[in-house]
Amino acid sequence: MKTWRSASLVATAAAVLALTTACGQDKGEQSPKGQNVGNEAPADDGYGSDDGYGSDSGSAAGAKGGAKAAGQLAVWDSKKLGKVVTDSAGFTLYRFDKDSAEPPESNCDGACAKAWPVVPAKGAKAPPGVDASLIGEVARSDGGKQLTIDGWPMYRFAKDAEPGDVKGQGVGGTWFAAAPDGKKAKPAAPGGGAGAARPADPAGLSTREDPELGEIVVDKNGMTVYRFTKDSAWPMKSACTGACLKKWPVVEPVAKNDTKGVLKKGFVTFNRPDGLKQQTLDCWPLYTFAGDAKPGDTNGQGVGGTWFAAAPDGKPVRAAR
Repeated sequence: MKTWRSASLVATAAAVLALTTACGQDKGEQSPKGQNVGNEAPADDGYGSDDGYGSDSGSAAGAKGGAKAAGQLAVWDSKKLGKVVTDSAGFTLYRFDKDSAEPPESNCDGACAKAWPVVPAKGAKAPPGVDASLIGEVARSDGGKQLTIDGWPMYRFAKDAEPGDVKGQGVGGTWFAAAPDGKKAKPAAPGGGAGAARPADPAGLSTREDPELGEIVVDKNGMTVYRFTKDSAWPMKSACTGACLKKWPVVEPVAKNDTKGVLKKGFVTFNRPDGLKQQTLDCWPLYTFAGDAKPGDTNGQGVGGTWFAAAPDGKPVRAAR
């Protein structure tokens, strides 16, 4: 079984310092979890619930305390989700997009862990037919050991009342049932059969080669990502508000480990004055364009002489090559 240790305090402090000095915001500096330091925390934390696990628990079931052991893991075929990992009692196991697999790290504690009780590593066994080397553990801040699958920490969902429930699927756009390989569960391609390989999950932000603009940034749906030249990177500020946002929706926050080919410098969440959370690249706020109907469209390029597709380094692509 793989054993992972938390990063040292020195490394953590360095990461926080790098993040807080990367970009400025109108209302405070950026914190490691995307919240303005000194500002009131948002009411919705994206965890989906603040209930305990089960009606009689009353508190989080941590990996160190009385959390129910996973035992012999199993795999069941869901018509909607494909192959899904469950514990020995048949309850669905989930993964959290805000966690990290390389290195393994859980970012769910406190109220989050009440809604999403961690799965203890002790006694957990790989499902039949699944590579046992994928099963591991990560040390949590409370000293407990949490089960991981290919590095991803595993959780249950407090609102799953019966074996086979998948009420946690898609909650907050960050929680998903776990597949046997640790990836997000999804149905196999039509006609592929039970053993067919599934394509890798598309990255939250990646790049593609446009025949006219060169390499540009796209979101998880393949839609072109844009920059607005009237915005500011320092201090971080968006000049697109109100009706503008209907035409130019913000790119929602993306985990750093859910990117491919884009610059990681200045890659932080911008907490906008209107309450929206927006992803930035090199501290510049990112948008998509409502006029782009399908992946590959670049109808927003050059609009008003102020909107341009974003390059992988965050700069605007101002002209066709």
